[in-house]
Amino acid sequence: MTIKEAMEVRHTVRRYTDRPLSRETVSRLEERIAENNARYGLGMRLVTENTAAFQAALKLVLAKGVRNYIVLAGSAGEEERLGYCGCDVMLYAQTLGLNTWWVGGTYSRRGVRRGAGLAEDQRLAGIIAVGYGAAQGGPHRSKRPEDISSYCGGAPDWFTRGVEAVLLAPTALNKQAFQITGQGDTVKMTCDNGIFSGIDLGIGKYHFEEGAGRENFRWA
Repeated sequence: MTIKEAMEVRHTVRRYTDRPLSRETVSRLEERIAENNARYGLGMRLVTENTAAFQAALKLVLAKGVRNYIVLAGSAGEEERLGYCGCDVMLYAQTLGLNTWWVGGTYSRRGVRRGAGLAEDQRLAGIIAVGYGAAQGGPHRSKRPEDISSYCGGAPDWFTRGVEAVLLAPTALNKQAFQITGQGDTVKMTCDNGIFSGIDLGIGKYHFEEGAGRENFRWA
């Protein structure tokens, strides 16, 4: 499965089986995380066989069987990079046959920080639950391409594909608060989603690049 194919089939999954991740799968995820950390100066890490990410009440009504998760950690001001790189790892996990859930706020920060061994000065921006889903999830409600984008003149195919890919991306509260404009080979993307804007913008940019093809445009 390619990353583009993973974008099409990935859906939010909140309930997981007790099937453990194999050593090979853990190794491949850790390698992908390490590559992103080295390239962008982040502190993401994978935590396995740890159930401290959610408090008891949330485990009963919202998250069941979450025991593996990717910790989105870095310095202050790196939210966009964390969104971009976290998206890369999330979709890579999908290519390995795993399911995921991008969790922005409904988790135990204390439990995650302790489980991941984060330093006090490392910012925790969220987690991505990962494992074998009890089900595969389903599509979320989506805006229309014209609701979030405009192009000066007739939009080329690559721009249309990029916008369509963005609408497949997970965003906080499913707001899809993107605005994408294009002219010639230049594209500008903004996101106004409150405290989640930076993370969502990084996720959106990753999806746009995969859908449009990085060789076809440049960011404004």
